[in-house]
Amino acid sequence: MTATDTPDPEDSTSSAAPSGAAPAVAPVRGTGLRLAYDQRVVVDGLDVEIPAGSFTVIVGPNGCGKSTLLRALGRTLTPRAGHVDLYGEPLASLGNKQIARMLALLPQTPVAPEAITVRDLVGRGRYAYQTLLRQWSASDGVAVRAAMEATGTTDLADRKVSELSGGQRQRVWIAMVLAQDTDLLLLDEPTTFLDITHQVDVLDLCAQMHREGRTLVAVLHDLNLAARYATHMIAMRDGEVVATGTPHEVVTAEGVEEIFGLRCRIITDPESETPLVVPLVTR
Repeated sequence: MTATDTPDPEDSTSSAAPSGAAPAVAPVRGTGLRLAYDQRVVVDGLDVEIPAGSFTVIVGPNGCGKSTLLRALGRTLTPRAGHVDLYGEPLASLGNKQIARMLALLPQTPVAPEAITVRDLVGRGRYAYQTLLRQWSASDGVAVRAAMEATGTTDLADRKVSELSGGQRQRVWIAMVLAQDTDLLLLDEPTTFLDITHQVDVLDLCAQMHREGRTLVAVLHDLNLAARYATHMIAMRDGEVVATGTPHEVVTAEGVEEIFGLRCRIITDPESETPLVVPLVTR
């Protein structure tokens, strides 16, 4: 590169929050968000902030805007108004590869290319580090192997993704976002369509990623699992945030009735000592 050349921000290996760094600001923050699909407004005037180093779980009834909010935080949905900041930088001003080095997003129903193997799919998590001058390297191979080892998918490496069970596939997708090597992970309903054993398996894996220092944001439907794994919760209803805080602060009998319209008792989970929702008998 000559002195007159201008670096391409898409190919820069630097980012506002390099992997392993402790950010001085909230990893992701939304301000005055107005989110809509065509003419249907789902969220309007919403402010939200994800605490650094948290395992944040977004909960709420169907259609309240949970997944819509997550899509906006991951820049797969552009706000009609307001803005999202990623480590203090306007998300809209960042290039795709810059964002991919700063956050990894696992959508609700990801689709794998036909006939792709597990190894190749996990390798796609290294896209953000490929440039015209830097193609696949030894460090990429190390990252892929580490991600597969962490998710218990090494023995699946040469199998086609289409041949796997639901639980195996979800672990492979999580391996792909791990290979992306970011400090911030957004997971949209990662336990959908899984039986209870595989739900716990996936959430245990998420908890391990959190213990390793990552910030996680997940949308979950099961309030008891959310309370067990989250360090921070955001409760939504009708496109608004109605409660935030620890599971003990959010999952109360009054809060559950306000958010879900469900009368319940809250007891202490004997295993995790987190709140456990017990619906009241109505008949």
